[in-house]
Amino acid sequence: MQGGLISFSKQDPTPVEERNAVCLQCHERTARLFWQGSAHESRDIACTNCHTVMENVSPSSQLAKADELETCGQCHAPQRAGQLKFSRHPLAEGKMNCTSCHNPHGSVTPALLKENSLNDTCYTCHAEKRGPFLWEHAPVTESCSNCHDPHGTNHEGMLKVTKPRLCQQCHIETRHPTRPYGLDTASKKFVLGQSCTSCHVNIHGSNHPSGQTFTR
Repeated sequence: MQGGLISFSKQDPTPVEERNAVCLQCHERTARLFWQGSAHESRDIACTNCHTVMENVSPSSQLAKADELETCGQCHAPQRAGQLKFSRHPLAEGKMNCTSCHNPHGSVTPALLKENSLNDTCYTCHAEKRGPFLWEHAPVTESCSNCHDPHGTNHEGMLKVTKPRLCQQCHIETRHPTRPYGLDTASKKFVLGQSCTSCHVNIHGSNHPSGQTFTR
């Protein structure tokens, strides 16, 4: 700050808290109610790290970059890189944004999620996975991220690990079909048909009277 003027430039020595206070004089309601104490505020992120004041860079929200993906990607490089993977959400196509799931200005949930939990966030689009189901799959009801990485993977359905290895992380037994087997040692890592979901298709939950094993 020079002569009492806050310039908001990168060279401005004014403390981040004071610079942000200027913006919050007007922008302190709705989405910014939980800014104080949020993950970004506690790390001294300035409003001008993500927004511009005097330049027209983005068509919306006065973002510092052309879009949300580029703006958030300044810090969240692994999540931005996920858009280059085989299975991902359509952020690059503009059908979703980072703020479809997260509130960068603060929330009462972990990871700045907009909903009460990770599952509730996923259910805003994937309502068919919500249930309630007669037969529930415990990892699913606990957290979608037990099996999926929402920021993108190289496996189908944004799975963290390819099938059947994903299922075998929990289902290690001595009978068909969870036991890895093969004719030689090198092949003792797969199950019949290469996929547990060839038979257990309703893996997110089933309402069928005989659906305890989530079969067809």
